[in-house]
Amino acid sequence: MQRLAPDPGATSVAEQLDAYRPWDDPPANRPHLALNFATTLDGRAAIDGRSGPIGSAADTAMLVGLRQRFDAVMIGAGTMRVERYGRIIGDPAKRERRESLGLPGDPLMVLVGGLDLPWDAPLFTAGGGRVLILTADAENEPPATATPVEVVREPDGRVDLAVAMRRLRADHGVRGLLCEGGPHLHSQLHAAGLADELFLTIAPKLVGAGPSILEGPLPAVTELELAWLLAEGSELFARYRRR
Repeated sequence: MQRLAPDPGATSVAEQLDAYRPWDDPPANRPHLALNFATTLDGRAAIDGRSGPIGSAADTAMLVGLRQRFDAVMIGAGTMRVERYGRIIGDPAKRERRESLGLPGDPLMVLVGGLDLPWDAPLFTAGGGRVLILTADAENEPPATATPVEVVREPDGRVDLAVAMRRLRADHGVRGLLCEGGPHLHSQLHAAGLADELFLTIAPKLVGAGPSILEGPLPAVTELELAWLLAEGSELFARYRRR
């Protein structure tokens, strides 16, 4: 892997993330929020309905590396239905490494949306970590699961993400939060002015159809500044900060 900016030279995912500590200086009343997703060259966020086929092994390494640096990981219910997540940090050695940094071994998994979820997915059956579901679903109840699940129901028919972020900080001690999608949730977080950073994998692929990396209106143009740009072959890895 090559670092193109700043300070061009050889690097690795581990080297780039070694000093990255998003939990150190979060905003006063919410977690530091980073968004992470992969896109094709034509701005698509899925191939055949899934994000996994977009990136390479290097993209997976970046994803796993980022997960090791945050108190919690957030996804939308639609992403959970499609991707069927498992335990967020499956490697015991990586959980020990997190604990050595002062982080919980397993990140808190935060799901946003309805309760029509794939309850047989490994995230719920593996028994590791905790899951917090933020939902406006007043009808359904979650089944018994091996992994502890807490449901927070919003009474006004929608999940207010700004309120949710404050609760994550105050009630769950979340200082750093990584959101992995999908595009609608990313748009809502940007629109609410809650996103601090964006990690973007740009894969050398063209698809021609499918959802874009953001799906939903923004109240204004959001300007970002480049923190780093890496390359592994023809694949690019960019980190942007909100101005």
